[in-house]
Amino acid sequence: MKSPDELTTAFRDRGLRVTPQRQAIFRILHESHRHPTAEWVFESARVDLPTISLKTVYQTLNDLSAKGELQQLHIGPGSARFDPNDAPHHHLVCESCGGVVDLHADFTDLQVPDGLGHGFLVSSTEIVFRGRCAECTAAEDGAGVVAHARPTPRRRPAPHA
Repeated sequence: MKSPDELTTAFRDRGLRVTPQRQAIFRILHESHRHPTAEWVFESARVDLPTISLKTVYQTLNDLSAKGELQQLHIGPGSARFDPNDAPHHHLVCESCGGVVDLHADFTDLQVPDGLGHGFLVSSTEIVFRGRCAECTAAEDGAGVVAHARPTPRRRPAPHA
């Protein structure tokens, strides 16, 4: 992802206002290695800007996505995730904790089988592997219940998933 200064310049060049709230969001995204939800970004931003609104976070994330600076992930039920990594990659998604991990692997030989493409001209491939992460697998008790949970951040969370 571009630096906060580069995003500030890009927004101004497009005639968009750059507020302290947007700059905080740029900084949070740039420093994170997560695939955050808008809610996570909101909670992280509230550490320094307690009056920031969730609407501002959503608007900024949507503006970044519309400008190609951020990819919105649609990986299943729950809140949308945003991916600041613009390099081509795929994802591993934990069905227990919701964690998302980048998978840098080459699947260029993967093709839609003949006769099943419905006339589509495929331009790119996104693959999402679903399962359970190592942490959830290790934490599972005998009853099949995950013994850990990821709390809602009260302070800027450490990078993970």
